[in-house]
Amino acid sequence: MKNSLNSLTLLLPLFFLFSCSAPQTAVEETPPTVSKNTGTDISATAALSLKEEFQPTADKDTNANSQSCNNEQVKLTSDFAAGRMDECKRTGEYEYSITLVPENTPINSSPWYAFKIQAKQVTDITITMQVQGDKHRYPPKISRDGNKSWQLQDYQLKGERLIMKVKASPQSVTIAAQEIINNQYYVDWAEELTVQSAFTQSILGLSTQGRPIYKIESRDENSNEWVVILGRQHPPEVTGALALFPFVETLLSESELSKYFLRKYNVLVIPNINPDGVHAGNWRSNANGMDLNRDWNDFSQIETQLINDYLKGLVAQGQKIKFAVDFHSTKNDIFYTMPVDYGVESSYFVRHWLGELDRQMPNFNVVLRPGNNPNLGVSKQYFSDQFGVHAITYEMGDNTDRTKIKRIAFKSANILMINMLSETDHDKE
Repeated sequence: MKNSLNSLTLLLPLFFLFSCSAPQTAVEETPPTVSKNTGTDISATAALSLKEEFQPTADKDTNANSQSCNNEQVKLTSDFAAGRMDECKRTGEYEYSITLVPENTPINSSPWYAFKIQAKQVTDITITMQVQGDKHRYPPKISRDGNKSWQLQDYQLKGERLIMKVKASPQSVTIAAQEIINNQYYVDWAEELTVQSAFTQSILGLSTQGRPIYKIESRDENSNEWVVILGRQHPPEVTGALALFPFVETLLSESELSKYFLRKYNVLVIPNINPDGVHAGNWRSNANGMDLNRDWNDFSQIETQLINDYLKGLVAQGQKIKFAVDFHSTKNDIFYTMPVDYGVESSYFVRHWLGELDRQMPNFNVVLRPGNNPNLGVSKQYFSDQFGVHAITYEMGDNTDRTKIKRIAFKSANILMINMLSETDHDKE
């Protein structure tokens, strides 16, 4: 097992190797992807124009954090779902300054931004971005086709200022920290996943601001064991979402392995736990300014309460939680696990699973970081303490090649199924 953390922080465009091939799953639609080639496009999920069963208290098409910088020739706006550029001002004829401000402090360093640029005629503009009390984490991406495909936007770092020159035109472009995957994207993706299958999408409950929190389920009446998949506790962690999609698609595919797996195990997917934070473009928190992945002890927030209540309800019905994966992003690819001697069942299961992933992907450095933090309030610890089972935090690097993310997800999901179906004694190393 390769246990050393790669210390290289991929910040400069030179290190971006993103590409756009389709995932190796039965589901054809793929999330928006970044490419170095400005001519490379991919399919976006078809717009289904679904009307949500519940309307949030905040209008879903506007954003409380929206700002605008307008003059007669050029306008910069963030009045859309997931848009954010907290403070914007015009500093010259075609020069603009944007300041990114966290929703609260102290906070994890994940400054999110997303805004649109449009001009009456082709105009070269300069944008300078800085972060209040922090520094930049995400290099800018640009979409020229309505957020269907993304390319890296050229920029310079001068101290803590990020400077980019953009050619504005009558055709609106979007600049964002990462690919924009908003709340509606999840609904559309789940519809595609469930439309011609026995899988169901339903509303688990409502967020703090009244937005639906959806769950997807594959349930066999002859099975009582559950695999739980969680995602998007932290809004900017888009590469976690880019891993969750193909991972879930692989588990719920039409492959013979998947069919066999789904006869033995039920699957619960809650892909977007924090829809209010996603909508607002928050750095970390839900609408109450709380980090949801620190609330799995106290359950002070409705989002974590809903999941805890649902899982306990399953157990009360004689069901069993068997394993859980929580998808996130950080600067490097890493799997946070529980220690083998912590006392959960099948002590070596995760080590066997990820050890096989390490063997099958020699060019991918599988890094395991076991940890036990009972007072931290993270989901991984919650599953182990509450249900006595393994759980992991599956982290993809902010700048990891997007095709590589898909390959890792496809391979890790398949190996997971094989390991959970095998007769291997996971209590032995």
